[in-house]
Amino acid sequence: MVTFSVQAGPTDAASWTDLARRVEAAGFDALLAADHPGHGPSPFVALAAAAAVTSTLGLGSYVSNAGVREPILLATDVATLDVVSGGRARLGLGAGHTPAEWRAVGRERPDVAARVRRCVAVAEAVRDLLAGNEVTVDTPELAAYAARLTELRPVRDRVPLTMGTANSALLRWAGAHADVVGLTGFGRTLADGHAHDVRWRADQIEAQLAHVAAGAAGRDAPPALEALVQQVTVTDDAEAAAASIAADTGLTVADLLATPFVLVGTADEIVAAVAEHRRRWGITRFVVRAGAVDALAPLLPRLTAIA
Repeated sequence: MVTFSVQAGPTDAASWTDLARRVEAAGFDALLAADHPGHGPSPFVALAAAAAVTSTLGLGSYVSNAGVREPILLATDVATLDVVSGGRARLGLGAGHTPAEWRAVGRERPDVAARVRRCVAVAEAVRDLLAGNEVTVDTPELAAYAARLTELRPVRDRVPLTMGTANSALLRWAGAHADVVGLTGFGRTLADGHAHDVRWRADQIEAQLAHVAAGAAGRDAPPALEALVQQVTVTDDAEAAAASIAADTGLTVADLLATPFVLVGTADEIVAAVAEHRRRWGITRFVVRAGAVDALAPLLPRLTAIA
């Protein structure tokens, strides 16, 4: 089975709750909110509001910046969301790539290796806290002493964890420990701290999946694979629609139309592309932006039936 989720954020109460209702009614799997402190809304406050007007829709951060989020605060937010949603919370984590977010909490963004170590430490600490364990950590990357959720407990025994990354070490860790590996396709962070080079070519995707597979060796079941789709366009002329994106990313149009990070074409072509991504890469989950909801909603019955 293939699932589609929507990443979005509120600008006002009415449109946000309306989006949550529409996403649930259309058959999307989850509503997900980005987590960029100071640059966007609080995901957990927004998702709690969405929980109040839905009943089955999954709800999660996509993804929380482990570099600037402390485990006890993050675990408290996730557990609270799970309680108020009746067990629908999800946790997405990433290593954090925006320098301004680090500076806003009084630190300079460390190098990649240190961000990876911090992300793993936060993921392990939050997982333990949500499981009811006491956590003490004292390392250069993370400090927490006798942290514990003493009264608040999530509804479920295990809140699903998505690790969103293109980093080789985090892909291996996610292969071993996460429920979902969120393939971002991101490469080097550009000067604005938000945009990235892309790793969308087939050989780059295969290299990322090899890291996941190496980490998952020995698991009873590997994690699900999920692609963050940057562009959805339903059109009768896929090559023309893809040309500008290809120029911006440095890919050929053919490479672009073959990547799971872009869905461009007729309804039939998009359905066929998703089926091919599942067959070729094992990707069974896709996250799209809010602007794609209306275009994809009519296709969801066909897309979710792909086996």
